[in-house]
Amino acid sequence: MTLSTSLAAREGPVPMAGHQLCLQVWLTISLLNDALALAGQALLATEYTKRNYKQARMVLYRVLQIGGVTGTALAIILFFGFGSFSSLFTDDPAVLGIAKSGVWFVAISQPINAVAFVVDGLYYGVSDFAYAAYSMFFAGAISSAFLLVAAPEFGLGGVWAGLILFMSLRAVAGLWRLGSKGGPWNSILSETDLRDKM
Repeated sequence: MTLSTSLAAREGPVPMAGHQLCLQVWLTISLLNDALALAGQALLATEYTKRNYKQARMVLYRVLQIGGVTGTALAIILFFGFGSFSSLFTDDPAVLGIAKSGVWFVAISQPINAVAFVVDGLYYGVSDFAYAAYSMFFAGAISSAFLLVAAPEFGLGGVWAGLILFMSLRAVAGLWRLGSKGGPWNSILSETDLRDKM
């Protein structure tokens, strides 16, 4: 986030203002899914510590489903309502023009952000802290390298693409961890446990 802000600032004051407007709307709306992640974290932790893996799976799947639906709904709302939202922050036509060019970034990334934030909450619910840290580090390193190349070449479009890449890598890493059944997920997603409980 800091690198993206620094690179956007190099574009000048008006592009930076438009970028900040987009970034703040993006973060504010994205963090609505963080509330879902917190609820999922608490519910999953409760069932995991009780070794009630069938219920833990239900929490896992339900939270991911709700996150996906919420992210998609937020994307649609933002795509059609971004002009109204952005005019709450400024009436400068140049800044609004830059901000409106970022509507794709703000809208398209919402389903991705929803999955990334929800998976983060699920990590913490089963104390999968090491994987959360390593995956965040690698996602940050790869997207930072991309930002350093793309932003000077493509301006704000490169900055926004780098932020979408960052969140996409986080979401993919989280879904991969679940799919690989590594660490604590082995107990929760074990097929033998599923057959035993039925």
